[in-house]
Amino acid sequence: MIEKEITITLKDGLHARPAAEFVKNLSNYTSEVEIQSSNRSYNAKSILGLMSAGIKEGQTVMVKVNGPDEEEAFNWLESFLSKDRKV
Repeated sequence: MIEKEITITLKDGLHARPAAEFVKNLSNYTSEVEIQSSNRSYNAKSILGLMSAGIKEGQTVMVKVNGPDEEEAFNWLESFLSKDRKV
């Protein structure tokens, strides 16, 4: 299992469009992915879960990835959440 805190630098946070892209790409991995924010856990492969988390730019979240392709999944999501871009 990989656990790491990540500060979201994604412009405007995980609003609808980047959340949809995030979930779509994570579905390519078999590992379970969880994001903890404000003392709550969210399934990172669920668009509704991510949207309800209200993750904003500059916020720090705990990410947990567990499964056979956890390294690849974690590397991808870390890169996605840490990019300074507008989606």
